[in-house]
Amino acid sequence: MSLYLRLIRLGFRKHATYVWAAAAGAFTNSVFGVLRAYVLIALWHVRPGLAGYDVTDAVTFCFVTQAFIGPMQLFGGGLTIPERIRTGDIALDLVRPASLQAWALSEDLGRAAYLFLVRGVPPTIVGALVFGIVVPSDPGRWAAFAVSFALGVLVSFAWRYLVALSVCWLADDRGVATVSLVLTTFFSGLMLPLTIFPGPLGDLAAALPWAAMAQVPADVYLGKAGLLDAVPFQALWAAALLALGAVGTHAIRHKVVIQGG
Repeated sequence: MSLYLRLIRLGFRKHATYVWAAAAGAFTNSVFGVLRAYVLIALWHVRPGLAGYDVTDAVTFCFVTQAFIGPMQLFGGGLTIPERIRTGDIALDLVRPASLQAWALSEDLGRAAYLFLVRGVPPTIVGALVFGIVVPSDPGRWAAFAVSFALGVLVSFAWRYLVALSVCWLADDRGVATVSLVLTTFFSGLMLPLTIFPGPLGDLAAALPWAAMAQVPADVYLGKAGLLDAVPFQALWAAALLALGAVGTHAIRHKVVIQGG
C-alpha cells in the first residue's frame, strides 16, 4: 500500500511541475465556462424550469462540469501507456512486482488531485463571481459530492485505461481516442445536462458509464441526486470497467510474451 501512496504523491508532484500549462488550462476552462453559461442562460430563459433546473442551477452545472475537465480528463489522455506500448517500454512495466493497472491508477489519482486544485477550483470561482452559483451549505452534501467526485475520477480512469490498452492491438490510439472524445463529451453531461435529452435517448445516456463522470457528481453537488442513488451506479461502472482493464492487462502480458518482448 505504501508503494501506491508514494505513486499518488509522485503523480501530484510530476504534474505540479507544469504550473503554467495548468494555469493556461484553468484560464481556458474559465473562458469556455462563461460562453457555455450564456448559452444555458438563453436556453433556460426560453424554457424556464427545464429538466427541473432553474437558471442558477444550470449555470452552476456549467461551471461544476467545467471544473471536472482537468481532474477527470474528459477530453481523454492523461496516461503514458499508449506511448510506452509503441516504444516497447511496456515490457518493463509488466515485469515490475506491482500491478500495471494499480500503478497507473495511483499516478492518475495524484494527477487528478493536482488538476482539481489548479484547473477545477478557478473556473468555479469565476462562475461564482460573474454569475453566482449554488454553494451547498450542508456539510453532508459536500461529503456526498466528494465521494461521488472520487468515483467519477475512478470511472474516468477505468475508461481511459481501456482506450490506452487498445494501442496494443491497433498500434495507434488516435481513432479510438477520437471516438472516446465524442462519446465522453456528448454522454457525460459536459455539453448539456443529460436530463434534457428526450425519451429513450435520455434513458440510455443516463445509464451509460460516461454519465458517472460528470452528470452524476454535478447532480449530487446540486442536490438533485442523493448518495444512495449515485454511489451504486458509479461503483458498478467503476468495478465493471476496472475488471475489463484487468482482463486487458492480462491479454497485453500474453501478447508481449508471444511477440518476444
